[in-house]
Amino acid sequence: MGFRKKNKSPPVLSHEFVIQNHADMVSCVAMIILLGLMFEVTAKFAIMFITIQYNVTQSLDERAEQVNLYQYGPKDMATVFFYLLIAVILHALIQEYILDKMNRRLHLSKTKHSKFNESGQLAAFYLLSFIWGCSILTAEEFATNPTFLWEGYPHTHMVFQVKFFYICQIAYWLHALPELYFQKVRKEDIPRLLYYICLYVFHITGAYILNLHRLGLVLLIPHYLVELLFHASRLFYFSDENKQKGFTLWALLFVIARLLTLTLSVLTFGFGLPRAENQGFSLAKGNFNVLTIRMTCLAAICLTQAWMMWKFINFQLKKWREHSQSQASKKKAFSPKSKPHKKDLARGSANGVVKSDDKTSPRARKAKAS
Repeated sequence: MGFRKKNKSPPVLSHEFVIQNHADMVSCVAMIILLGLMFEVTAKFAIMFITIQYNVTQSLDERAEQVNLYQYGPKDMATVFFYLLIAVILHALIQEYILDKMNRRLHLSKTKHSKFNESGQLAAFYLLSFIWGCSILTAEEFATNPTFLWEGYPHTHMVFQVKFFYICQIAYWLHALPELYFQKVRKEDIPRLLYYICLYVFHITGAYILNLHRLGLVLLIPHYLVELLFHASRLFYFSDENKQKGFTLWALLFVIARLLTLTLSVLTFGFGLPRAENQGFSLAKGNFNVLTIRMTCLAAICLTQAWMMWKFINFQLKKWREHSQSQASKKKAFSPKSKPHKKDLARGSANGVVKSDDKTSPRARKAKAS
């Protein structure tokens, strides 16, 4: 009789096999695309996946040097697919070499374990995106001239950093969809995760296609800062439940970020774009400056901010109720024993029940009586 192996490998191409080895499988696909650069026949197709497409050379002045700018097009879907594969690989590396090691030390429950992994992944992404976005904005004129959000619309041309930023953003949020399967997310958590993943994909892709990448970049940076603070505070909370000061700062910045988003959106769609020189709808020129699209974009942003505020208020009310209930239970646990009231003593004596202060044993009381 042979010995049974404790860690038996799952069958090939089974669900468990795919989940355990998805990073290796995805890295093989990415390596095949990279190997395509080595051959002339496949190099044209491989470059479409790896490099940024639709570059245009322009010169701002006659004496100035030529500048490489970029537009968007259907080939960007291939680039998004390749960097989606890179996002899956990086996700697995962060999970295996950082988060799993921290989880072993903390000994968290299953619920906290999944939330810790979620916050760890998102905190890393928000930190990188916030630093990257700030570095892009430092080269722009927004700090001194907010009208740069709508001046010269349509903004059909982008510098390399802006286009690559949007490609990576779309790729990351699309990669979060298969990660729901790879990470074995609980069924009750899937609707909540699908809501915000779809909202990110919808808003970022909309800003990219409608040539509103300036406004989208400006709105993403404060939002990512607030989300970074929330997930970092949650990571500290899981390591030590007494560390809750970060949530107070997050609550304050969350409201400020929502007000800032609404203000800039109303300013751009309500006052800036209606007064821009280029009015009308043209797919060839990338111009979407018509009333219907402006109002649709503004309504989508306002509804999203209202939904986020509703979720935020419900979250704060839930935390307040839990805190008040815990405080009430603590007061009951540590409250001194209540003394009997005079009315209770009178009722007891009337019924013939009198509490004796004599603490001697029954035998001793009998001896005294005899």
